[in-house]
Amino acid sequence: MSDFTIDWDREARTGVAEAVLCDGKTPAQIAAILASAGPRRLFLTRLSEDAHGRLPETARARLDYDPLSRTAVHGEPVAPTMPGVGVVCAGTSDLPVAREAARALAFAGFDAPVIADVGVAGLWRLMNRLPEIREQRVVIAVAGMEGALFSVLAGLVAAPVVAVPTSVGYGVAEGGKAALSSALASCAAGLVTVNIDNGFGAASAAIRIFRAMSRDMSEKQNSA
Repeated sequence: MSDFTIDWDREARTGVAEAVLCDGKTPAQIAAILASAGPRRLFLTRLSEDAHGRLPETARARLDYDPLSRTAVHGEPVAPTMPGVGVVCAGTSDLPVAREAARALAFAGFDAPVIADVGVAGLWRLMNRLPEIREQRVVIAVAGMEGALFSVLAGLVAAPVVAVPTSVGYGVAEGGKAALSSALASCAAGLVTVNIDNGFGAASAAIRIFRAMSRDMSEKQNSA
């Protein structure tokens, strides 16, 4: 009897495809999951370079692995073409989480730009990229330290903003708790928050928001 069950119907049921959290799984377990997938596509998160390197060569050959985000795509690649969701990243140190979100979006077919190094310590950097950010229908904001980007950005754009606190920081900001508190305590109306370092969760929320908005617009056009 297998010790895992893949939810292949999740995308049809929820709009977000199944993903495999590799943290806590042995290379043998990950390899077994990949073997069971056959040619079907899977998105893997938290796959360390060490675990990736210990997978059988046949398994690694079927993976598009990104060491920065520790994500991998199993199966045939699909070119992301759908616009509308963007990822805004406060600092270069936050890029692993931002890349996780962007890769999860790409897996779902979204051509999501990553607008990096626009933390509010140099507010001009954010303002220079604001026209590009305002083109997005949903924005994922990724920041560590004090998490000031969340409130500032949510006060400047009309799109829904999904905040992702990261564990980047030291002292009172260590572990992402300060950024998480900042996101949860924000006075910017409509800002929503996912867990620390949860780029995949933010991407999943953005996909659901985007598709709900698109469905509503389609229904309005059909009834007009």
